[in-house]
This record gives sequence, structure tokens and C-alpha cells, in this order.
Amino acid sequence: MNTSVKTGHLKNHTSFIQTLRHSLTMAYRGILKIRRTPEQLFDVTLQPIIFTLMFTYIFGGAISGDVQSYLPVIIPGILVQTVITTSIVTGVQLREDMDKGVFDRFKSLPIARIAPLAGALLADTIRYTIATVLTFTMGYIMGYRPEGGLGFVVLAALLVILVSWSMSWIFAFFGVISRTASSVQGISMLVLFPLTFMSNAFVPSDTMPKWLQWFVDINPISHVVSAVRELTNSGSVGTDMVWSLVGAAAIVAVFAPITVRAYMRRT
Repeated sequence: MNTSVKTGHLKNHTSFIQTLRHSLTMAYRGILKIRRTPEQLFDVTLQPIIFTLMFTYIFGGAISGDVQSYLPVIIPGILVQTVITTSIVTGVQLREDMDKGVFDRFKSLPIARIAPLAGALLADTIRYTIATVLTFTMGYIMGYRPEGGLGFVVLAALLVILVSWSMSWIFAFFGVISRTASSVQGISMLVLFPLTFMSNAFVPSDTMPKWLQWFVDINPISHVVSAVRELTNSGSVGTDMVWSLVGAAAIVAVFAPITVRAYMRRT
């Protein structure tokens, strides 16, 4: 009995190691795709620069009186909005690969069936990291100096990357169940557009009508933005960070199983 139990544990451990190795290999494939087609990075390279410049100089004087005073408000907001929007690409590229028959080819290989999906999700964290670094870099060039210090800036970056990775499970689910890549993008933007723009990312919620404030205050994007502002601007950890982590964990707990189940059925 003990021997059979030990054998079962050993097989499970070996299977997990193989699945992890195959997933990392698929993630490396995703990185190679980015290197060979660098235009895939336009959204994470140009968007942070354009949005930071545009929103800062358009809203800075009206909201905070001047651009320098607005930077501590807008940089965290742009960071969250840009990186989370980038997670849509996960579902779009997943649908494109499935349409091209790439995943059908993977089925003929001696790899874990879940590896292509897991690898795609892991590879996209590179995109989130690039968008995060560029946003902070643009802010620094424009005069943004986070009072929290480098350590809290790194912590804020990790928080945004983690939240974006968790949300990529939602869009991966859309990628698996949708019929076309364009429909994935359309559905995803329909979800993200109100969440990002009806938040405190660009303007304080107390400047909004009362009927809108209640949604902004419970909006999960607002909690992430507030958590990033607390980390970068004051070097403090508050309840908004706790809510952000709880929300990310809840998304993964709900969407990871149903995405994997839908993916296994389709492949």
C-alpha cells in the first residue's frame, strides 16, 4: 500500500515537472514570435508613450493646475490602464493560433495538452513588463519622481503585472470560446473600456456626479490604481492593495478552471 502511494506521488510529481517544462518551452516560443515580429510590441511600446503625453498635457492643467502636479495622479492611472489593456492580446493571439491550426499540430507532439495555453499566458508577462517599464520611464522623463522610492515602484510594477496576468485568463477564455480573433477583441474592449475609463485612473472620483461615484468606488480598476498610487507616491500599503490581490486571486480561481476546461474540449 505504501509503495503504491509513493509510486503515485512520484508519477504526479514527474507529470507536473514535465508539464511545467513543456509550458516554459511554449512560453519561449511566444517570446521568439515577439522577436521575429516586433510589430506585435507596438501596443506596449507606443501606447504608453502616446497616452502618457496626451493625457498629461490635455488634463494636467484642468485637473491639477499644472502638469507636474498631475504626474503623480496620471502615471499610475496610465500604467494600470495600459498594461491591463495589453492583456487583451492574450485572447486574440490564442484565437489566431487556433484558427491557423497551430494547436492541432501541437496535439501530435508528445507534450502536455495544457502547455500551449499556459505558455501563451506566461509569455505575455514579458509584454506587461515592457509596458510597465516604458510608462515609468516616460513619467520620469517628464519629471515624475515617486516619493515611495525604487523598492515601492518595483512592488507597484509587480502588482500591476500580476493583476494583468490574472485578467488575461478572462480574455484567454474569450479566445477559446469565440469564433474569430476580431470578436475576441470586440468583446474584450466592451468589458475593459467602461472599467478603465469609468475609474479614478484619470480624474479623482469626487469630481464626478454622485450617481457615477458609487461605480467608480467599487470598480476593481480603481482599487488597483489607488494601490499603485499609495505604493509609488507615499511608499505605503493600504487596503486597496489587499482588495487588488483578492480580486486577482478570485479571477484566477474562477476563470482558470473554466478556461482550461473549454480549451481541453476544443483541442
